[in-house]
Amino acid sequence: MNSILQHDLKNFEVILEKAKQQGINFLNNLDNIPTSTRIKVDINRHLNELGLGSEGALTEFNERLAPLMVSSPGPRYLGFVTGGSTPASIVGDWLTSVYDQNTQSVTSQGGNSALIEFETISLLLQLLELPDTFLGGFVTGATMSNFTSLGVARQWFGKQLGKDFAKDGISATINILTATPHSSSVKCLAMLGIGSQNYTTVKTIEGNREAIDISDLEKNIQNLNGKPFVLISSAGTVNTADFDDFKAISELRKKYNFWWHIDAAFGGFAAVSEKFKHLVEGWEDADSITIDCHKWLNVPYESAFYLIKKEHVNLQIETFQNSNAPYLGNPLENFNYLNVLPENSRRLRALPVWFSLVAYGKEGYQDIVENSVSLALHFANELIAEGNFELMAPIRLNNVCFTLKGNHNQEKVNEFLTILNDKGKVFMTPTVYEGRKGIRASFVNWRTTEEDIKIIIEEMKISILDLEI
Repeated sequence: MNSILQHDLKNFEVILEKAKQQGINFLNNLDNIPTSTRIKVDINRHLNELGLGSEGALTEFNERLAPLMVSSPGPRYLGFVTGGSTPASIVGDWLTSVYDQNTQSVTSQGGNSALIEFETISLLLQLLELPDTFLGGFVTGATMSNFTSLGVARQWFGKQLGKDFAKDGISATINILTATPHSSSVKCLAMLGIGSQNYTTVKTIEGNREAIDISDLEKNIQNLNGKPFVLISSAGTVNTADFDDFKAISELRKKYNFWWHIDAAFGGFAAVSEKFKHLVEGWEDADSITIDCHKWLNVPYESAFYLIKKEHVNLQIETFQNSNAPYLGNPLENFNYLNVLPENSRRLRALPVWFSLVAYGKEGYQDIVENSVSLALHFANELIAEGNFELMAPIRLNNVCFTLKGNHNQEKVNEFLTILNDKGKVFMTPTVYEGRKGIRASFVNWRTTEEDIKIIIEEMKISILDLEI
């Protein structure tokens, strides 16, 4: 064994203690770590012949690269609908690295850690009050969850025409209907060979809405003259957290033949709250659902899961099966995740989620969801009271979409946001809504409090003065 590796192994406990303490110091100091940085480092480092060892590498990391780290797990990081890791999820994530399992098989392929994934999916279905008619699994994020679901939808569509797209390639135009798809869904259409522009845009409901106009949806369906199609709907649109009418879509399922996919990356967690669960009523009838865990579940990146109805498992296997791996046996008799997902190699992503659900329970996540929505409303009210801002849409859940007051200030919106973000106390992201430049603040972090709202508003006031409106 290499002498440096031997030294690291001998001093492993000391090394891990230093890393642990550094992590604790980072998390305990989030309020003083900037939410964004423009620091640049020289990345033209040469690989040394003799390694530095873990402690030497940690020292160099702290000197050169640690300043690049921002407080994205912090309470005032409101961009990208980003949660912050809870203590329990960090425990699960660290143990995931320690155990380093190949999480694929339920039967024996070197271990049964996939059983943990099965149990975690069951816990999530209970949390979201969804039936166990869904089969689920973990992927990196909403993009891969959408990819998995829409990949099976693509196979379903081919079957309606008597074709096997997974084996023979796409040989027909796949009809896609959607109103306000997330960019990740559009990206998936490109990756799946369907085409990022090959979808029909359904009208949205009039009056500051991003949700599907059901009447226009049915008109588009009728224009297909009985042809099958795939519907991509939303549980929480990216700008205004708007929801499609799932009960109405469920009724359409009785009349028309289509695959129904719901992108519920963050909005699906509305189901946790008695106050907001009506927003997802009817979603149990969907064929597939995408949900992120590194958003409102507040676990570390990368973590998301897909849910696909068990009745489609054969289509799922046809789409992703490792047909050239005979040692895996019959994919139905010997369940293995690599036969139903894009990745052949996958870590035990279920463990941080399992720890979180067991640690905090349904009531804990209900509190996080309802507190986030309450803070979003509080922030919106403070914006209006400040006088220099206006809301671009009602607060439907946890996203606040706003802009500088008055059309004459439209050209200053991005400049204002740059000034605000560069101060390092808060981070938000730009957007465009109904043709106007805006700003989006997403509340999902378990650490955020009303005191943070106060700090954010003060920073915004200072930034307005710097902008000289």
